[in-house]
Amino acid sequence: MILPPALILGVHLMMPVADSVPDLNVEQVCQGIAQQGGVTFHDTAVGQEKQNCLDSEKAIREQLVKEWSSFAPADKTHCTNESRMGGESSYTELLTCLEMARDVRKMNSEQNSNTVLPAATAPKP
Repeated sequence: MILPPALILGVHLMMPVADSVPDLNVEQVCQGIAQQGGVTFHDTAVGQEKQNCLDSEKAIREQLVKEWSSFAPADKTHCTNESRMGGESSYTELLTCLEMARDVRKMNSEQNSNTVLPAATAPKP
């Protein structure tokens, strides 16, 4: 059987995520953030800004380790794949995506449980 090219290209996006926090390379995104905050690329504060970013990403990864099992498997797969797209990965982006997905599920669940169905009307004689 020959698979359509679009299916072949999209298969990697549907791969299941192992049930542990993924290892992301946050170096590139932190370098970019640090350079955006500096006056010039040779600004001495760039190194400190990058380190601050790396420290923040490490703390967020540690938070993810603690909360990972509380997120839905489908959300973990979707958010992990999304956070790896585009070349720059971030635990901040991953956590935000997971929290938003969880909150939307919770809101939808609450709305569904609060939906009042109209009472049946008695037939007229």
